[in-house]
Amino acid sequence: MEYHEAANFLFDLRRYSPTTGVESTRRLLDFLGGPGEDLRVVRIAGSNGKGSTARMVESVLREAGYDVGLYTSPHLDDVRERVRIDGRKVSKTAVCEFVEQVEPYVTERAAEGASPTFFETTTALAVWAFARADVDVAVLEVGIGGRYDATGAVDSEAAAVTSVTLEHADILGDTIPEIARDKAAVAPDSNPLVTATEGDALDAVTDVAGTVRRVGTDDEADIRVRDDGRVGVEQAVALDGDDWTVETRLPLLGTYQARNAGVAAELCRQMGGVSTDDIERGLRNAHWPGRFEVMEREPLVVLDGAHNPGSCAGVTETLSTFEYDDLHLVFGAMCDKDHAGMVEALPDPDYVYTCRPDFERAETPEALAAAFEAAGSDAEGRTKAAVEDAVEAAIDAAGDGDAVLVCGSLFVVAEARRRWTRLRVEKRVPDLDAARDVLESADVTEGGIHRMRAKGVHRVVATRVQPRQAEYLKQESLSLGAECATSGLTAQDRELVDVVLMGTLAQFKRLAEKLDGQAYGLSRFADELRETLEIGHRPEPHGYPWDDGTAVMGILNVTPDSFHDGGQYEDIDDAVEQGRRLVEAGADIVDVGGESTRPGADPVAVEKEKERVVPVVEALSDADALVSIDTRKAEVARAALDAGADILNDVSGLEDPEMRLVAAEHDVPVVVMHSIHTPVDPEADIEYDDVVSDTLDALVERVLLAEKAGLDRSQIIVDPGLGFGKSPGEDFEILGRLEEFRALGCPVLLGHSHKSMFGLLDREADERLSATVAASALAAERGADIVRVHDVEENVAAVKTAAAVMDPAAFTEE
Repeated sequence: MEYHEAANFLFDLRRYSPTTGVESTRRLLDFLGGPGEDLRVVRIAGSNGKGSTARMVESVLREAGYDVGLYTSPHLDDVRERVRIDGRKVSKTAVCEFVEQVEPYVTERAAEGASPTFFETTTALAVWAFARADVDVAVLEVGIGGRYDATGAVDSEAAAVTSVTLEHADILGDTIPEIARDKAAVAPDSNPLVTATEGDALDAVTDVAGTVRRVGTDDEADIRVRDDGRVGVEQAVALDGDDWTVETRLPLLGTYQARNAGVAAELCRQMGGVSTDDIERGLRNAHWPGRFEVMEREPLVVLDGAHNPGSCAGVTETLSTFEYDDLHLVFGAMCDKDHAGMVEALPDPDYVYTCRPDFERAETPEALAAAFEAAGSDAEGRTKAAVEDAVEAAIDAAGDGDAVLVCGSLFVVAEARRRWTRLRVEKRVPDLDAARDVLESADVTEGGIHRMRAKGVHRVVATRVQPRQAEYLKQESLSLGAECATSGLTAQDRELVDVVLMGTLAQFKRLAEKLDGQAYGLSRFADELRETLEIGHRPEPHGYPWDDGTAVMGILNVTPDSFHDGGQYEDIDDAVEQGRRLVEAGADIVDVGGESTRPGADPVAVEKEKERVVPVVEALSDADALVSIDTRKAEVARAALDAGADILNDVSGLEDPEMRLVAAEHDVPVVVMHSIHTPVDPEADIEYDDVVSDTLDALVERVLLAEKAGLDRSQIIVDPGLGFGKSPGEDFEILGRLEEFRALGCPVLLGHSHKSMFGLLDREADERLSATVAASALAAERGADIVRVHDVEENVAAVKTAAAVMDPAAFTEE
């Protein structure tokens, strides 16, 4: 079964069940062999904050060393986002295997008029995938209510109700106590229910659950929380339990997030084996897209999925902590929401852009504009057919000191967020086999591949767009003699469609011209297309050594145990002398590291690491090259920068939540690496659908973290992380497709020196210099901005050779 067939099967399931209860989900799990019976489950219900809380729980438990499955809804772009294992989306292969197993059962039940719904089936997919991966804990976000939600098909060990507001009255009840009692049905048998509810809701929750652990700001609460205000793009909070205290910062802004953090901390403590350090660090790493997410600073651009009056009031409170001039509000909502209440709860805007996401239940822009008029708003109103057009108009109109707020629904936020996350990957397609691989990766049907593959051996761009955008792009491409192949995945509501655009540069140029001025975000897409293919665009120089070609970064390990040169330069004087030799050999950058990440490497204390690297950095700061500090610790990075370092190199991919802020504070480039395990775990067996696409997918969010801290993409250097959670074969595939990483809009670094991947070439550990040099030449030819190597002289020659091949005129003697 192909992935598009499996996904279409899920999307074709009905959305609503004619009956209440969890029996349908239980029967489906029984058919699968009861995969949830041995899972340790945390279940989180609530009107607002349950998704953020679930993410916090997952992050803390992973920090404590647990393997964690996370099930949330809805998804933003890809249905696989709902099911994550240790932060990674469930693989396409797993989805296909699951659907192949359940299809006979679902078809049989459908004939009886009792097939499971989409949500029930994806819940079963989550439980099945978590059991298959043998996770330690499964964290399940409840869909609606609690008593009859599909997630109740498995028993929970710990559970929470975050908050209660009037919602889904037709299902849950007409009053706060009625809704609270329904949600409180998630209470487990083995532990007290954790809740941040208050007043009548708390009384109702307590009546149902019996024993509760209450999170609140008063002295009588079991877990006392204190909001210490916003610090930059983080929220400072303090948590105080019976015998534990935590002070930390959250990447999720808003006073209400302090209560969510308290709920998450108590749930994690109930699971056991969690220290206060785990809670502190885990909470600080709990990033969650679309929840008061600051995307830009000048103007201030905020995305928030607030979808009811209560959450809109929270957005208003948080936005009030920022200073701005005019407020540009981009607003879209579902037709069954309390529009009047939401408008009343939001801050008074100066400009309103109402819009409609590409979703069947979405309200029209005109109806939403009427809600603002009925509320007496004197804001200048504009209606836009699409979210992307509304966001573009708002940002274009906003001054540097203004604010742009996008809210009303997570579906609106999902479409708006693609402005920052959508990748346009230029593909290398030299032959028919490569064309087939590209088309298959976009889930094009076999018939489509057969028809299209011969037309793909030229300029090819793969991206994901809305269904209506895909239709327009296909029509316009065909009219120009170009081609546009689309995924066989049936468009469902907000699900994006993979498209592969194929044509000559002239055809792409004309296509961009035809898209200019078009609605539905296509005008913006035209600019992105020109930038991707460098049609009328020249990269702006920033004064870095990689501006004019591939720079060489020389490795200087001040360690006793690094895998290739450990112990050679452990002495500070020896290290400084070697650093100067690297510069003389032609290194543009010297990368100083004081902790090994080889398999089995012991962690190094902060002070010890500083003792190793700071004197070396300081001594080399006057060399004719940039100095990079290779560290996973923000405290070490700060000390090295103060000593004269110019670049941060973080192989953990910003695992330390302070690292991105340190880089922004010092306004220096930062290398962000994709790493599954740091240090390397040679026993890890990571399942990729496509190692390049999956690595790109993961790096998008890490790049955004650095960008939201205040760095420009020209300063965010991405490293695909050869050898870190990848097999040697996958390392070679990344090398061969390295240019695809340019889709991130960032410089690209490759660290391949003497790595185990070359064992595939029958090269022993001490015989890998020639292979490293060859790979450097290939990396330079494929667009690497930086190669990180031990042997500088030889690799400088390789890089120059590649440059001469690509631009012989630049090397022609006068």
